[in-house]
Amino acid sequence: MNRQRFLILAIAIILIATSWLGVIKARAGLVVRSLTANDIPMIFMAPKNSEPVPGVLIAHGFAGSKQLMLGYGYTFAQAGYASLLWDFSGHGANPAPLNMETLQPDLEVAYQALTEQPEVDPERLAILGHSMGSSAVMTASIEQRDRFDATIAVSPTRADVTSDRPANLQLQAGSGEGPFIESAKTLLQTAGGENRNLAEGKGRSLIVVPNVEHITILFSNISHQSALEWLNQTFNQFNNSSYVDRRMGWYGLHLIGGLMAIAAIVPTFAPSTPRPTSLKLWQNWGGLLAAPLTATAGVSLMSRGVELENLGGLKVGGALGIWFLLGGLAWLGVQRQWPFSIRRKGHLPSPKVFGIGVLVFILLWLAFGAMAQVVWLQWWLIPARLLLWPILSLACLPWFLASGLAQQGIGTGKRILWWLGQNIVLIGGLILTISVLPQLGFIFLLLPIFPIVFGILSFAAAQVKDAWSYGVGGALFFGWTLAAAFPLVA
Repeated sequence: MNRQRFLILAIAIILIATSWLGVIKARAGLVVRSLTANDIPMIFMAPKNSEPVPGVLIAHGFAGSKQLMLGYGYTFAQAGYASLLWDFSGHGANPAPLNMETLQPDLEVAYQALTEQPEVDPERLAILGHSMGSSAVMTASIEQRDRFDATIAVSPTRADVTSDRPANLQLQAGSGEGPFIESAKTLLQTAGGENRNLAEGKGRSLIVVPNVEHITILFSNISHQSALEWLNQTFNQFNNSSYVDRRMGWYGLHLIGGLMAIAAIVPTFAPSTPRPTSLKLWQNWGGLLAAPLTATAGVSLMSRGVELENLGGLKVGGALGIWFLLGGLAWLGVQRQWPFSIRRKGHLPSPKVFGIGVLVFILLWLAFGAMAQVVWLQWWLIPARLLLWPILSLACLPWFLASGLAQQGIGTGKRILWWLGQNIVLIGGLILTISVLPQLGFIFLLLPIFPIVFGILSFAAAQVKDAWSYGVGGALFFGWTLAAAFPLVA
Protein backbone atom coordinates (compact mmCIF):
# COMPACT_ATOMS: atom_id res chain seq x y z
CA MET A 1 0.00 0.00 0.00
CA ASN A 2 1.51 3.32 -1.06
CA ARG A 3 1.51 6.50 1.00
CA GLN A 4 -1.57 7.98 -0.69
CA ARG A 5 -3.69 4.89 -0.05
CA PHE A 6 -2.43 4.68 3.51
CA LEU A 7 -3.56 8.28 4.05
CA ILE A 8 -6.98 7.50 2.58
CA LEU A 9 -7.29 4.48 4.86
CA ALA A 10 -6.32 6.56 7.90
CA ILE A 11 -8.99 9.14 7.08
CA ALA A 12 -11.51 6.34 6.54
CA ILE A 13 -10.78 4.91 9.97
CA ILE A 14 -11.24 8.34 11.57
CA LEU A 15 -14.60 8.83 9.81
CA ILE A 16 -15.80 5.37 10.81
CA ALA A 17 -14.74 5.84 14.44
CA THR A 18 -16.39 9.28 14.57
CA SER A 19 -19.63 7.92 13.15
CA TRP A 20 -19.76 5.15 15.75
CA LEU A 21 -19.26 7.68 18.53
CA GLY A 22 -22.16 9.70 17.14
CA VAL A 23 -24.47 6.68 17.03
CA ILE A 24 -23.49 5.54 20.53
CA LYS A 25 -24.20 9.04 21.84
CA ALA A 26 -27.90 8.53 20.99
CA ARG A 27 -28.02 6.02 23.86
CA ALA A 28 -26.75 8.49 26.45
CA GLY A 29 -28.98 8.49 29.52
CA LEU A 30 -30.99 5.48 28.34
CA VAL A 31 -31.32 1.86 29.28
CA VAL A 32 -31.40 -0.21 26.09
CA ARG A 33 -31.83 -3.96 26.14
CA SER A 34 -32.73 -6.78 23.79
CA LEU A 35 -35.62 -9.07 24.69
CA THR A 36 -37.11 -12.25 23.28
CA ALA A 37 -40.58 -13.62 23.98
CA ASN A 38 -42.23 -16.45 22.03
CA ASP A 39 -39.24 -16.27 19.63
CA ILE A 40 -40.11 -12.65 18.84
CA PRO A 41 -36.99 -10.42 19.02
CA MET A 42 -37.52 -7.01 20.62
CA ILE A 43 -35.64 -3.86 21.58
CA PHE A 44 -36.63 -1.93 24.70
CA MET A 45 -35.37 1.54 25.65
CA ALA A 46 -36.27 3.94 28.44
CA PRO A 47 -34.75 6.75 30.53
CA LYS A 48 -32.31 5.60 33.20
CA ASN A 49 -33.05 6.00 36.90
CA SER A 50 -36.56 7.40 36.53
CA GLU A 51 -39.97 6.72 37.98
CA PRO A 52 -42.24 4.50 35.86
CA VAL A 53 -42.98 6.38 32.63
CA PRO A 54 -45.57 6.03 29.83
CA GLY A 55 -44.83 3.19 27.43
CA VAL A 56 -45.09 3.17 23.63
CA LEU A 57 -45.34 0.13 21.37
CA ILE A 58 -43.76 0.78 17.94
CA ALA A 59 -44.65 -1.49 14.99
CA HIS A 60 -42.85 -1.62 11.63
CA GLY A 61 -44.38 -2.06 8.17
CA PHE A 62 -44.19 -4.74 5.49
CA ALA A 63 -40.59 -5.81 4.74
CA GLY A 64 -39.43 -3.59 7.61
CA SER A 65 -37.94 -4.44 10.98
CA LYS A 66 -37.64 -3.04 14.47
CA GLN A 67 -34.41 -1.29 13.43
CA LEU A 68 -36.27 0.74 10.80
CA MET A 69 -38.40 2.32 13.55
CA LEU A 70 -35.57 3.19 15.95
CA GLY A 71 -35.81 6.90 15.17
CA TYR A 72 -39.16 7.05 16.99
CA GLY A 73 -37.85 4.86 19.80
CA TYR A 74 -34.87 7.09 20.56
CA THR A 75 -36.89 10.30 20.19
CA PHE A 76 -39.51 9.07 22.66
CA ALA A 77 -37.04 7.58 25.12
CA GLN A 78 -34.93 10.74 25.24
CA ALA A 79 -38.14 12.69 25.98
CA GLY A 80 -39.16 10.53 28.95
CA TYR A 81 -41.04 7.58 27.45
CA ALA A 82 -40.32 3.86 27.35
CA SER A 83 -40.37 2.33 23.86
CA LEU A 84 -40.61 -1.27 22.74
CA LEU A 85 -40.01 -2.35 19.12
CA TRP A 86 -40.32 -5.87 17.72
CA ASP A 87 -40.14 -7.90 14.50
CA PHE A 88 -43.41 -9.27 13.15
CA SER A 89 -43.40 -12.89 11.94
CA GLY A 90 -41.26 -13.32 8.84
CA HIS A 91 -39.54 -9.97 9.30
CA GLY A 92 -36.09 -9.01 10.51
CA ALA A 93 -34.80 -11.58 12.99
CA ASN A 94 -38.16 -13.29 13.55
CA PRO A 95 -37.81 -16.82 12.10
CA ALA A 96 -41.55 -17.57 11.93
CA PRO A 97 -42.97 -17.33 8.37
CA LEU A 98 -45.05 -14.30 7.49
CA ASN A 99 -48.73 -14.71 8.31
CA MET A 100 -51.06 -11.73 8.41
CA GLU A 101 -53.17 -13.62 10.95
CA THR A 102 -50.29 -13.45 13.45
CA LEU A 103 -49.96 -9.64 13.46
CA GLN A 104 -52.31 -9.23 16.42
CA PRO A 105 -50.86 -12.18 18.40
CA ASP A 106 -47.35 -10.80 17.83
CA LEU A 107 -48.51 -7.38 18.99
CA GLU A 108 -50.09 -8.93 22.07
CA VAL A 109 -46.76 -10.58 22.98
CA ALA A 110 -45.03 -7.22 22.60
CA TYR A 111 -47.70 -5.56 24.77
CA GLN A 112 -47.18 -8.08 27.55
CA ALA A 113 -43.41 -7.63 27.35
CA LEU A 114 -43.74 -3.84 27.55
CA THR A 115 -45.99 -3.90 30.61
CA GLU A 116 -43.59 -6.26 32.40
CA GLN A 117 -40.68 -3.81 32.21
CA PRO A 118 -40.02 -2.09 35.57
CA GLU A 119 -39.51 1.30 33.89
CA VAL A 120 -43.05 1.30 32.45
CA ASP A 121 -46.30 2.57 33.93
CA PRO A 122 -48.79 0.02 32.49
CA GLU A 123 -51.69 2.41 33.03
CA ARG A 124 -50.24 4.94 30.57
CA LEU A 125 -49.63 3.40 27.17
CA ALA A 126 -49.62 4.50 23.53
CA ILE A 127 -49.02 2.73 20.23
CA LEU A 128 -47.48 3.67 16.87
CA GLY A 129 -47.27 1.77 13.60
CA HIS A 130 -46.09 2.28 10.02
CA SER A 131 -47.91 1.06 6.88
CA MET A 132 -48.80 -2.61 7.55
CA GLY A 133 -48.04 -1.92 11.21
CA SER A 134 -50.46 1.03 11.19
CA SER A 135 -53.37 -1.31 10.48
CA ALA A 136 -52.22 -3.64 13.25
CA VAL A 137 -51.92 -0.89 15.86
CA MET A 138 -55.22 0.76 14.92
CA THR A 139 -57.00 -2.58 15.10
CA ALA A 140 -55.49 -3.29 18.52
CA SER A 141 -56.41 0.12 19.92
CA ILE A 142 -59.92 -0.09 18.48
CA GLU A 143 -60.55 -3.49 20.04
CA GLN A 144 -58.90 -2.47 23.34
CA ARG A 145 -59.75 1.22 23.53
CA ASP A 146 -59.05 1.52 27.25
CA ARG A 147 -55.64 -0.11 26.87
CA PHE A 148 -54.01 2.64 24.77
CA ASP A 149 -54.36 6.36 25.44
CA ALA A 150 -53.06 7.39 22.01
CA THR A 151 -52.57 5.83 18.58
CA ILE A 152 -50.24 7.14 15.88
CA ALA A 153 -50.61 5.70 12.37
CA VAL A 154 -47.77 6.58 9.97
CA SER A 155 -48.50 5.97 6.26
CA PRO A 156 -51.83 4.45 7.34
CA THR A 157 -53.70 1.69 5.55
CA ARG A 158 -57.15 0.49 6.62
CA ALA A 159 -58.94 0.19 9.94
CA ASP A 160 -62.52 0.38 11.23
CA VAL A 161 -62.07 3.68 13.04
CA THR A 162 -64.99 5.61 14.53
CA SER A 163 -65.44 8.97 16.20
CA ASP A 164 -64.71 7.27 19.53
CA ARG A 165 -62.21 4.51 18.64
CA PRO A 166 -59.28 4.51 18.88
CA ALA A 167 -58.45 7.09 21.52
CA ASN A 168 -56.50 10.14 20.34
CA LEU A 169 -55.69 9.15 16.76
CA GLN A 170 -52.90 10.96 14.91
CA LEU A 171 -52.44 10.16 11.21
CA GLN A 172 -49.23 10.92 9.33
CA ALA A 173 -48.36 10.59 5.63
CA GLY A 174 -45.48 11.84 3.51
CA SER A 175 -46.07 14.40 0.79
CA GLY A 176 -44.50 11.98 -1.69
CA GLU A 177 -46.83 9.04 -0.97
CA GLY A 178 -50.12 10.14 -2.51
CA PRO A 179 -52.19 6.96 -1.94
CA PHE A 180 -51.38 7.02 1.77
CA ILE A 181 -52.39 10.68 2.04
CA GLU A 182 -55.76 9.76 0.55
CA SER A 183 -56.04 6.82 2.93
CA ALA A 184 -55.25 9.11 5.87
CA LYS A 185 -57.86 11.65 4.76
CA THR A 186 -60.49 8.93 4.49
CA LEU A 187 -59.63 7.62 7.95
CA LEU A 188 -59.75 11.11 9.41
CA GLN A 189 -63.17 11.75 7.93
CA THR A 190 -64.48 8.41 9.15
CA ALA A 191 -63.05 9.12 12.62
CA GLY A 192 -65.01 12.37 12.86
CA GLY A 193 -62.55 14.92 11.48
CA GLU A 194 -60.00 17.13 13.20
CA ASN A 195 -60.48 17.30 16.96
CA ARG A 196 -58.15 18.68 19.65
CA ASN A 197 -60.07 17.21 22.59
CA LEU A 198 -57.32 14.89 23.77
CA ALA A 199 -58.43 15.08 27.40
CA GLU A 200 -61.45 12.90 26.61
CA GLY A 201 -59.56 10.68 24.16
CA LYS A 202 -61.32 12.12 21.11
CA GLY A 203 -58.30 13.84 19.58
CA ARG A 204 -57.98 13.52 15.80
CA SER A 205 -55.24 14.97 13.62
CA LEU A 206 -53.61 14.57 10.20
CA ILE A 207 -49.99 15.57 9.58
CA VAL A 208 -48.63 15.68 6.02
CA VAL A 209 -44.86 15.45 6.38
CA PRO A 210 -43.13 17.44 3.62
CA ASN A 211 -40.49 16.15 1.19
CA VAL A 212 -40.62 12.48 2.20
CA GLU A 213 -42.08 9.27 0.80
CA HIS A 214 -42.99 5.86 2.21
CA ILE A 215 -39.57 4.98 3.64
CA THR A 216 -37.91 8.33 4.27
CA ILE A 217 -40.82 9.49 6.43
CA LEU A 218 -39.43 7.15 9.10
CA PHE A 219 -36.24 9.24 9.30
CA SER A 220 -37.99 12.62 9.31
CA ASN A 221 -37.55 14.77 12.39
CA ILE A 222 -40.92 16.40 11.61
CA SER A 223 -42.58 13.00 11.84
CA HIS A 224 -40.74 12.15 15.07
CA GLN A 225 -41.52 15.48 16.74
CA SER A 226 -45.17 15.49 15.60
CA ALA A 227 -45.64 12.08 17.18
CA LEU A 228 -43.85 13.19 20.35
CA GLU A 229 -46.00 16.31 20.64
CA TRP A 230 -49.14 14.14 20.33
CA LEU A 231 -47.89 11.92 23.17
CA ASN A 232 -47.02 14.92 25.31
CA GLN A 233 -50.49 16.37 24.87
CA THR A 234 -52.07 13.03 25.66
CA PHE A 235 -50.10 12.41 28.85
CA ASN A 236 -49.60 16.04 29.89
CA GLN A 237 -45.89 15.33 29.87
CA PHE A 238 -43.73 18.18 28.61
CA ASN A 239 -40.13 17.14 28.95
CA ASN A 240 -38.17 19.75 27.00
CA SER A 241 -36.09 17.26 25.07
CA SER A 242 -33.68 18.71 22.51
CA TYR A 243 -32.92 15.32 20.99
CA VAL A 244 -32.93 15.11 17.20
CA ASP A 245 -32.32 11.69 15.68
CA ARG A 246 -29.21 12.16 13.55
CA ARG A 247 -28.19 8.51 13.40
CA MET A 248 -28.82 8.32 9.64
CA GLY A 249 -26.37 11.19 9.18
CA TRP A 250 -23.76 9.28 11.15
CA TYR A 251 -24.58 6.21 9.07
CA GLY A 252 -23.89 8.24 5.93
CA LEU A 253 -20.52 9.27 7.33
CA HIS A 254 -19.78 5.63 8.13
CA LEU A 255 -20.67 4.66 4.56
CA ILE A 256 -18.33 7.30 3.14
CA GLY A 257 -15.56 6.04 5.40
CA GLY A 258 -16.25 2.46 4.31
CA LEU A 259 -16.07 3.38 0.62
CA MET A 260 -12.80 5.21 1.24
CA ALA A 261 -11.47 2.04 2.88
CA ILE A 262 -12.44 0.10 -0.24
CA ALA A 263 -10.59 2.65 -2.40
CA ALA A 264 -7.51 2.22 -0.22
CA ILE A 265 -7.48 -1.56 0.20
CA VAL A 266 -8.88 -3.16 -2.97
CA PRO A 267 -6.43 -1.63 -5.51
CA THR A 268 -3.58 -3.07 -3.45
CA PHE A 269 -4.74 -6.57 -4.40
CA ALA A 270 -6.53 -5.91 -7.69
CA PRO A 271 -4.70 -5.75 -11.03
CA SER A 272 -3.37 -2.30 -11.89
CA THR A 273 -4.85 -2.48 -15.39
CA PRO A 274 -8.13 -4.12 -16.43
CA ARG A 275 -8.28 -7.13 -18.67
CA PRO A 276 -8.65 -6.16 -22.32
CA THR A 277 -12.17 -6.47 -23.67
CA SER A 278 -13.34 -6.83 -27.24
CA LEU A 279 -16.94 -5.93 -26.50
CA LYS A 280 -18.60 -3.39 -28.77
CA LEU A 281 -20.67 -0.49 -27.50
CA TRP A 282 -23.83 -1.98 -29.00
CA GLN A 283 -23.26 -5.24 -27.13
CA ASN A 284 -23.10 -3.52 -23.74
CA TRP A 285 -25.96 -1.10 -24.24
CA GLY A 286 -28.01 -3.51 -26.35
CA GLY A 287 -27.63 -6.17 -23.69
CA LEU A 288 -28.67 -3.72 -20.98
CA LEU A 289 -31.80 -2.79 -22.93
CA ALA A 290 -32.64 -6.41 -23.69
CA ALA A 291 -32.17 -7.53 -20.08
CA PRO A 292 -35.35 -6.10 -18.46
CA LEU A 293 -37.55 -7.07 -21.40
CA THR A 294 -36.31 -10.66 -21.24
CA ALA A 295 -36.59 -10.74 -17.45
CA THR A 296 -40.15 -9.38 -17.48
CA ALA A 297 -41.24 -11.81 -20.19
CA GLY A 298 -39.60 -14.70 -18.34
CA VAL A 299 -41.15 -14.07 -14.93
CA SER A 300 -44.50 -13.42 -16.60
CA LEU A 301 -44.39 -16.86 -18.21
CA MET A 302 -43.25 -18.44 -14.94
CA SER A 303 -46.17 -16.87 -13.08
CA ARG A 304 -48.57 -19.13 -15.00
CA GLY A 305 -47.27 -22.19 -13.23
CA VAL A 306 -45.40 -20.87 -10.18
CA GLU A 307 -46.50 -18.74 -7.25
CA LEU A 308 -43.87 -16.07 -7.86
CA GLU A 309 -44.84 -13.93 -4.90
CA ASN A 310 -43.64 -16.57 -2.42
CA LEU A 311 -40.92 -18.16 -4.55
CA GLY A 312 -38.05 -19.69 -2.58
CA GLY A 313 -39.55 -18.93 0.80
CA LEU A 314 -39.02 -15.17 0.42
CA LYS A 315 -41.89 -12.77 -0.18
CA VAL A 316 -41.25 -11.04 -3.54
CA GLY A 317 -37.47 -11.29 -3.03
CA GLY A 318 -37.24 -14.72 -4.68
CA ALA A 319 -39.05 -13.44 -7.77
CA LEU A 320 -36.68 -10.46 -7.88
CA GLY A 321 -33.73 -12.86 -7.82
CA ILE A 322 -35.17 -14.75 -10.83
CA TRP A 323 -35.70 -11.43 -12.58
CA PHE A 324 -32.00 -10.54 -12.21
CA LEU A 325 -30.99 -14.06 -13.30
CA LEU A 326 -32.97 -13.91 -16.54
CA GLY A 327 -32.00 -10.33 -17.24
CA GLY A 328 -28.33 -11.03 -16.57
CA LEU A 329 -28.29 -14.08 -18.83
CA ALA A 330 -29.89 -12.04 -21.62
CA TRP A 331 -27.29 -9.30 -21.17
CA LEU A 332 -24.43 -11.82 -21.26
CA GLY A 333 -26.00 -13.41 -24.32
CA VAL A 334 -25.90 -10.16 -26.26
CA GLN A 335 -22.30 -9.66 -25.08
CA ARG A 336 -21.55 -13.25 -26.21
CA GLN A 337 -19.85 -13.94 -22.92
CA TRP A 338 -19.84 -16.78 -20.39
CA PRO A 339 -21.74 -19.10 -20.26
CA PHE A 340 -22.58 -18.52 -23.93
CA SER A 341 -18.97 -18.38 -25.11
CA ILE A 342 -17.02 -21.57 -25.66
CA ARG A 343 -14.97 -22.52 -22.60
CA ARG A 344 -11.29 -22.14 -23.28
CA LYS A 345 -8.04 -21.90 -21.35
CA GLY A 346 -7.86 -18.68 -19.44
CA HIS A 347 -11.52 -17.83 -19.98
CA LEU A 348 -12.63 -18.68 -16.47
CA PRO A 349 -11.15 -16.60 -13.66
CA SER A 350 -8.34 -17.68 -11.40
CA PRO A 351 -8.77 -18.35 -7.66
CA LYS A 352 -7.13 -14.98 -6.99
CA VAL A 353 -9.84 -13.21 -8.98
CA PHE A 354 -12.51 -14.98 -6.91
CA GLY A 355 -10.60 -14.08 -3.74
CA ILE A 356 -10.61 -10.39 -4.67
CA GLY A 357 -14.36 -10.67 -5.28
CA VAL A 358 -14.85 -12.08 -1.80
CA LEU A 359 -12.70 -9.26 -0.37
CA VAL A 360 -14.90 -6.72 -2.16
CA PHE A 361 -17.99 -8.35 -0.65
CA ILE A 362 -16.55 -8.27 2.87
CA LEU A 363 -15.62 -4.59 2.59
CA LEU A 364 -19.02 -3.71 1.09
CA TRP A 365 -20.71 -5.72 3.84
CA LEU A 366 -18.88 -3.72 6.48
CA ALA A 367 -19.30 -0.33 4.79
CA PHE A 368 -23.02 -0.70 4.12
CA GLY A 369 -24.24 -3.04 6.80
CA ALA A 370 -22.12 -2.98 9.94
CA MET A 371 -23.77 0.21 11.20
CA ALA A 372 -27.08 -0.43 9.41
CA GLN A 373 -27.70 -3.20 11.95
CA VAL A 374 -28.02 -0.66 14.76
CA VAL A 375 -29.48 2.21 12.74
CA TRP A 376 -32.09 1.10 10.19
CA LEU A 377 -31.78 -2.49 8.88
CA GLN A 378 -31.65 -6.02 10.26
CA TRP A 379 -28.40 -6.79 8.43
CA TRP A 380 -27.23 -9.87 10.31
CA LEU A 381 -28.95 -12.86 8.71
CA ILE A 382 -30.66 -15.42 10.90
CA PRO A 383 -30.12 -19.07 9.79
CA ALA A 384 -33.33 -19.23 7.71
CA ARG A 385 -32.15 -16.23 5.69
CA LEU A 386 -28.52 -17.29 5.55
CA LEU A 387 -29.55 -20.45 3.70
CA LEU A 388 -31.12 -18.32 0.96
CA TRP A 389 -28.10 -16.08 0.50
CA PRO A 390 -25.97 -18.38 -1.74
CA ILE A 391 -28.96 -19.10 -4.00
CA LEU A 392 -29.86 -15.43 -4.39
CA SER A 393 -26.20 -14.51 -4.97
CA LEU A 394 -25.86 -17.14 -7.69
CA ALA A 395 -29.03 -15.83 -9.33
CA CYS A 396 -27.63 -12.28 -9.32
CA LEU A 397 -24.18 -13.26 -10.64
CA PRO A 398 -24.99 -13.01 -14.40
CA TRP A 399 -26.31 -9.46 -14.03
CA PHE A 400 -23.29 -8.20 -12.12
CA LEU A 401 -20.85 -10.05 -14.37
CA ALA A 402 -22.44 -8.43 -17.43
CA SER A 403 -22.42 -5.05 -15.71
CA GLY A 404 -18.76 -5.51 -14.75
CA LEU A 405 -17.83 -6.38 -18.35
CA ALA A 406 -19.63 -3.27 -19.58
CA GLN A 407 -17.75 -1.05 -17.08
CA GLN A 408 -14.34 -2.69 -17.50
CA GLY A 409 -11.65 -0.21 -18.49
CA ILE A 410 -13.85 2.90 -18.73
CA GLY A 411 -13.18 6.30 -17.18
CA THR A 412 -15.06 8.16 -14.48
CA GLY A 413 -17.35 10.06 -16.86
CA LYS A 414 -18.45 6.93 -18.72
CA ARG A 415 -18.86 5.07 -15.44
CA ILE A 416 -21.29 7.73 -14.19
CA LEU A 417 -23.14 7.43 -17.51
CA TRP A 418 -23.33 3.67 -17.01
CA TRP A 419 -24.63 4.10 -13.48
CA LEU A 420 -27.33 6.47 -14.74
CA GLY A 421 -28.26 4.31 -17.71
CA GLN A 422 -28.35 1.11 -15.69
CA ASN A 423 -30.64 2.69 -13.10
CA ILE A 424 -33.03 4.11 -15.70
CA VAL A 425 -33.29 0.77 -17.50
CA LEU A 426 -33.48 -1.22 -14.26
CA ILE A 427 -36.19 0.92 -12.66
CA GLY A 428 -38.11 1.11 -15.94
CA GLY A 429 -37.94 -2.66 -16.31
CA LEU A 430 -39.15 -3.29 -12.78
CA ILE A 431 -42.05 -0.86 -13.25
CA LEU A 432 -42.94 -2.79 -16.41
CA THR A 433 -42.80 -6.03 -14.41
CA ILE A 434 -45.08 -4.61 -11.72
CA SER A 435 -47.60 -3.50 -14.35
CA VAL A 436 -47.68 -7.05 -15.73
CA LEU A 437 -47.55 -8.79 -12.33
CA PRO A 438 -49.29 -6.58 -9.74
CA GLN A 439 -48.65 -9.17 -7.02
CA LEU A 440 -45.02 -8.01 -7.05
CA GLY A 441 -46.09 -4.40 -6.49
CA PHE A 442 -44.17 -3.99 -3.26
CA ILE A 443 -41.01 -3.65 -5.36
CA PHE A 444 -42.25 -0.18 -6.33
CA LEU A 445 -41.71 1.15 -2.81
CA LEU A 446 -38.07 0.00 -2.90
CA LEU A 447 -37.17 1.58 -6.25
CA PRO A 448 -35.71 4.77 -4.68
CA ILE A 449 -33.09 2.61 -2.93
CA PHE A 450 -31.72 1.05 -6.15
CA PRO A 451 -29.76 4.13 -7.37
CA ILE A 452 -27.96 4.32 -4.01
CA VAL A 453 -27.09 0.61 -3.94
CA PHE A 454 -25.93 0.54 -7.56
CA GLY A 455 -23.97 3.75 -7.05
CA ILE A 456 -22.07 2.04 -4.23
CA LEU A 457 -21.47 -0.99 -6.43
CA SER A 458 -20.28 1.13 -9.36
CA PHE A 459 -17.76 2.78 -7.05
CA ALA A 460 -16.53 -0.67 -6.05
CA ALA A 461 -16.26 -1.67 -9.72
CA ALA A 462 -13.96 1.29 -10.35
CA GLN A 463 -11.56 0.00 -7.68
CA VAL A 464 -11.60 -3.65 -8.79
CA LYS A 465 -11.03 -3.16 -12.54
CA ASP A 466 -11.87 -6.84 -13.19
CA ALA A 467 -15.33 -7.94 -14.32
CA TRP A 468 -15.29 -11.29 -12.54
CA SER A 469 -14.08 -9.87 -9.24
CA TYR A 470 -16.78 -7.23 -9.42
CA GLY A 471 -19.38 -9.80 -10.49
CA VAL A 472 -18.61 -12.09 -7.56
CA GLY A 473 -18.41 -9.29 -4.99
CA GLY A 474 -21.48 -7.49 -6.31
CA ALA A 475 -23.58 -10.65 -6.49
CA LEU A 476 -22.66 -11.75 -2.96
CA PHE A 477 -23.49 -8.28 -1.63
CA PHE A 478 -26.77 -7.86 -3.52
CA GLY A 479 -27.84 -11.42 -2.70
CA TRP A 480 -27.24 -10.67 0.99
CA THR A 481 -29.30 -7.49 0.67
CA LEU A 482 -32.24 -9.39 -0.84
CA ALA A 483 -32.01 -12.07 1.85
CA ALA A 484 -32.02 -9.40 4.56
CA ALA A 485 -34.79 -7.16 3.22
CA PHE A 486 -37.76 -9.34 2.27
CA PRO A 487 -40.10 -11.27 4.58
CA LEU A 488 -39.83 -15.01 5.08
CA VAL A 489 -42.81 -17.11 4.01
CA ALA A 490 -43.71 -20.75 4.45
